[in-house]
Formats: sequence, C-alpha cells, structure tokens
Amino acid sequence: MSTTLLSGRTLARLMQQKAHDDARNLEAEGLRPTLAVVVATDDGSTQWYVRSIERAAESAGVSCRIVDLGHDATAQVLAGVLKDLSNEPTVHGIILQTPLPPGVDADALVGHIAPEKDIDGANPVSLGHLAVGQPSFAPATARAVIEILDHFDIPVAGRNVVVIGRSAVVGKPLSLLLLERDAAVTICHSRSGPLEKYTKTADVVIVAAGRIGLLNSSHISSEAVVIDVGTNVLPDGSLVGDVDQASVRGVAAALTPVPGGVGSVTTSLLLLHTVEAAREQSRAFVREGAA
Repeated sequence: MSTTLLSGRTLARLMQQKAHDDARNLEAEGLRPTLAVVVATDDGSTQWYVRSIERAAESAGVSCRIVDLGHDATAQVLAGVLKDLSNEPTVHGIILQTPLPPGVDADALVGHIAPEKDIDGANPVSLGHLAVGQPSFAPATARAVIEILDHFDIPVAGRNVVVIGRSAVVGKPLSLLLLERDAAVTICHSRSGPLEKYTKTADVVIVAAGRIGLLNSSHISSEAVVIDVGTNVLPDGSLVGDVDQASVRGVAAALTPVPGGVGSVTTSLLLLHTVEAAREQSRAFVREGAA
C-alpha cells in the first residue's frame, strides 16, 4: 500500500508566517518579542536544534538570545541565569535546553522559569495547569504532534492512540492533550513488555523514546498513522527518528518523516508561543498600570 508522508514543512511555514505577522504588529507598538535559550552542553543534536531555532527566529522577526554557559556549568550558575532572565522585562520566552552537565538536575531548575515565560511548558506549574485544563503553554513538541494531526484532518476522538515514551517533555503532556481530544490513550515505556501487544491494534502510534529504529513494520497494522517524534543524530551528522522509516513505508497508512516532520513544527511553535507570551506580558503590564 502507499504510505502518505505527513510533512510538517508547510504547516511550519504557515506558523512561522503567523509569528512573523504578529511580531511585526507588536514591534509597531514598540515591543520586540525576545526568546532566550539557555544552553549548557556540547551535545550534537542539541546544537543542531538550537541552530534551527536561531534561523527560524530570524525569519520570523523574533529576537533569539543564545545563553551558552558551557558544558561544565553548575546548577547554581544555571539557576541564577534563569532567575535573571525571568525578571528581565525585555525577555518574553525562556527555554532551558537539555541535556545538562552531569549531576545537574533539570527538574530542579525549570521551576526557576517564570510560568508566563515558560514557552516550552517545562515548569511544573505549567504542567499542572495543563493537567487540569487551565491556560498554559504546552511543551512545543507535544503540541506539534496535535497540530500535525489537525492539519492533516486525522481524528483521534474515540480512537486507540498509543504513545511510546513517558517523558515530561513529550509523552506525558502529549497524553494529556490527546485526552482533551477524547482519544483512548495508552502509554508504553521500557517496562511495558513487547510493543506489538499495544501497537498492533492502534489507530495512531506516536513514538517519542529517543531510540533509533525502535518501531518497525512488525509493530503496526496497515491502517496505522505513525508519528515519529525522535531526533537522533548519527555520527555523520544526519538526523533520524525512532521509527525504521524504510520498514514502515508501504505498511503504515501515514508517516511523519525525519527530518521535516514534527521537529520543524516544534520550532515554529516556540516562536508562536514567544510572540503570544510577549503580547500577554504587555497586556498584563498595562493592566497593572491601570490598577
């Protein structure tokens, strides 16, 4: 059978154009949306990702400040930088990029990101709001999956959706977003046993485990939609996902490519979130001034 490729590039361009238009409107009011990305690693995949954010931000008219603290930065230094950025009026969005230096706990640091600037939904406060349906920025990668499903008119209400991976960055928040759409969600992880026990009957399979070739044609049905969230850098610098794409093509009904799938939409969403955060912070400042 023919597998439909669910490219995210067109959707990403549409989002980037919206971010650009909204950023121009804000700049006409004297406000330039600014994103700060805090980096403390020399990891190849992270550097690739940060470069993609920089390029996209430049095209969208969003200022992007890369705060590179080096691969040996301490937790104290990182916490101080996040607090300072949270208090800086000219910064509207903050990302703490992982991985971090050995011994540095990301979970203990993301709480220093002000929730109103937490445009990648890392702060536990943001995740808590997401869990109970209150306004917050969802992690951009998790929301990117939802945006792709919507863009290609792939319904999830009442359908069996399997999410492979339970991280707080993708798996858990994505499951919450899917539940909001009335999907029947199953989360698989390293202790779940054979994947095919869950994935063979799934309508939609979303893989976000960070393991090359984790999912192949033996795991899925011929009607399945497969969303590959993986971003793994090979020794030659090329990027591959968690799905054995050559194996799955011709079996799955639809498949997101890597690169050019979820990742491109994620980057555009971060810019949209930054612009939204800048707008809301400006409104909050006006409200406080009028109070």
